[in-house]
Amino acid sequence: MDVKSQDTQTNTTEQLNSTKLLFHSKPSVTFSVAEAVVKILGDMGVKYAFGVSGGAIAPVWAALHQSPMQVLHFRHEAGAAFAAIEAYFASDRPVVVFTTTGPGITNTLTGLLAARWEGAKVILVSASTPASQRGRWAIQETSTYTMPSAGIFTSGQIFHYATTLECSHELPEISRRLALGLAQPGGFVAHLSIPTNIQTSSLKTSLPRVNLSRAIATVSEETIAECVRLLSEGPFAIWVGFGARGAAKEIRQLAEKTGAAVICSPRGKGIFPEDHPQFVGVTGFGGHQSVLKYMQEQRPRRVLVLGTRLGEFTSFWNPAMIPWQGFLHVDIDPEIPGTAYPSAETFAIQSDVKIFLKNLLKNFRENSDRSRTIMLPRLQRDVIKPRMTGLVRPELLMNMIQQVIVDGSDAVVMAESGNSFAWVIHLLRFTTPNRYRISNGFGSMGHFVTGVVGAALARNGKAVAIVGDGAMLMNSEVNTAVKYQVPAVWIVLNDGRYNICQQGMVYLGFEADATIPQADFVKIAQGMGAEGIRVERESDVQVALEKAIAAKGPFVIDVIIDPTQIPPSESRNQSLMSQVATNY
Repeated sequence: MDVKSQDTQTNTTEQLNSTKLLFHSKPSVTFSVAEAVVKILGDMGVKYAFGVSGGAIAPVWAALHQSPMQVLHFRHEAGAAFAAIEAYFASDRPVVVFTTTGPGITNTLTGLLAARWEGAKVILVSASTPASQRGRWAIQETSTYTMPSAGIFTSGQIFHYATTLECSHELPEISRRLALGLAQPGGFVAHLSIPTNIQTSSLKTSLPRVNLSRAIATVSEETIAECVRLLSEGPFAIWVGFGARGAAKEIRQLAEKTGAAVICSPRGKGIFPEDHPQFVGVTGFGGHQSVLKYMQEQRPRRVLVLGTRLGEFTSFWNPAMIPWQGFLHVDIDPEIPGTAYPSAETFAIQSDVKIFLKNLLKNFRENSDRSRTIMLPRLQRDVIKPRMTGLVRPELLMNMIQQVIVDGSDAVVMAESGNSFAWVIHLLRFTTPNRYRISNGFGSMGHFVTGVVGAALARNGKAVAIVGDGAMLMNSEVNTAVKYQVPAVWIVLNDGRYNICQQGMVYLGFEADATIPQADFVKIAQGMGAEGIRVERESDVQVALEKAIAAKGPFVIDVIIDPTQIPPSESRNQSLMSQVATNY
């Protein structure tokens, strides 16, 4: 691999928060440690706290309720963690998850791993067993006697920063470490564990004010000049990922200035308008044949990669996606460029994508030859009309969602792992950023069944989750949405099976039973106080969607879909076949 690492400059700074991050404790006021921690987190910009209560975390829970933060009590800790991820992306503010000891902590781990994969900023505040009780089988004992310390209570693969607060004198350093983590670009997932007796103890130290600003990684003029030279040598394409979501305006300017073709990752839909004449299609899982057609017939000299790891879900490491003379790969993480295609020439640029593009645009001359743009392959959109008989086809459902929800409202649309996001990636079209979310990294079922609550709350508006019946049965937070009247909508693809698993097994040549008893999700929703409607005919889909968008509170649409329809997931199955193949 030919990776040319570039020295970065950090001459651009940005204030993290207009308020002071830490505070002086006044001599006339006595804070408990729990109150101090909550005050610190609030000063760092935290607006929401999601979690499940318990005796060991009671002092922190009480302090949260007495603070300006909005506190939501969830039904499961994993649901709280998934909701925190989506609240972060909807608000661009860090979110707290609170849990009690023992299973309260372990229940959050799937959601917190997803937060790390997704690049969210989430802080777990949990309880632990007081030192005097450790090793004595306290209720839900949380100590090194009963739980693994490495990874859960220490920094590592789950948490960027994790520690146990054993004394109030440790708070200034913990505050500093949390503030630095939240100020850094990209995600930050932390764990602060506080023994119950420490939560109620009085603060014995004054906390200093700390003014923090963050350095944004950008590049030298020499590197920008080299990028301009390389991209000017011939036709190039732009590969847009989720990490470039803050640079939508600059990406469009660069594309229109140079005539470059644009493709995007499954998570990057909408950052560049999917109806733009220079947009070729989505790559990877659920992607479009138009991309491969473009690479085969008009392969560019180079590809400018912006904010995507080019991992399996995005590229399937398909050699057809390698341009003639390699990649220019921009990412804030210097370890990412070159990893997906180690044999391809890669010019690595460590930088904030938006800052890089602003500098690049200043130096790029407009391409006078725009003729090649109109020759780009275009996505084929089939018009599907409702039929009078038979179960609802997912393709028809997606067409109606496009009309009523994507084009007809400002709701954010989220798709759960499985066939749900295969259909959404392939068929829905977004023309603006921040209207669409999937989780294809960790890819946990239940992420958006619960995350939709956090998104709807934080954006103070509609959020729609397209989910499977298996995910809806696994870990939903409809009851939480009812309690707080969060305007979340669930569209359940109900086919009585884990269909992506069953269809995949058939494709791979195996046999297995992935069917489940078909649930009535409207009755379940109504039993918890939500509205709902069951759809069994294609002619009823549009009216159901319109009712859901008009509803003031949580709403469930239970769609009985045709399980025989095959989603565009063949590339994933082919990748699995290559993995299970064994050569002796």
